[in-house]
Amino acid sequence: MATADDIDALLPQTQCTRCGYTGCRPYADAIASGAAEINQCPPGGSPTIAALATLLHRQPLALNPTNGIEGPPLVAQIDEEVCIGCVKCLPPCPVDAIVGTRKQMHTVVAELCTGCELCVAPCPVDCITMVARTTLADAPPAPDIHLNRERYYAHNARIARRLEEHASVLATRKQAANATSGLTG
Repeated sequence: MATADDIDALLPQTQCTRCGYTGCRPYADAIASGAAEINQCPPGGSPTIAALATLLHRQPLALNPTNGIEGPPLVAQIDEEVCIGCVKCLPPCPVDAIVGTRKQMHTVVAELCTGCELCVAPCPVDCITMVARTTLADAPPAPDIHLNRERYYAHNARIARRLEEHASVLATRKQAANATSGLTG
């Protein structure tokens, strides 16, 4: 019987969430448990569906149009003339492929971009477009899926760490405020 690890190894690791799950691993877990079909990954498309069908001894299915359409590998591009440096594109990038800082223009490291499209919607000035990787002049190859997975886990670990640090700071401040109000009250 195939495990979620086996299934996850076949997914493209774009972490795009188009499958309806928060990333490739949760989707793999859902397939393994029988909660999801094998045809919900637009970036993987028919090759991924065929590989999953073979692994799981199932019939291949057509890509579920509810999840999107199959297309060429994409990469984000930022119009640096329009970018206002709001940093709203940074947190949703699951592999930290966007580089920039507040009030400075941002850029996409094409070698790392998985084409997930998650950076597009938060941009308030619509300066991010998705283009077929093959249309770039010196198009780097799509990033390795193992690297994508590692960068995704590192991204999530960093966010969790920051949330814990923030919660700790707030708890310390609250404790100090309570101690101060106890002295004056």
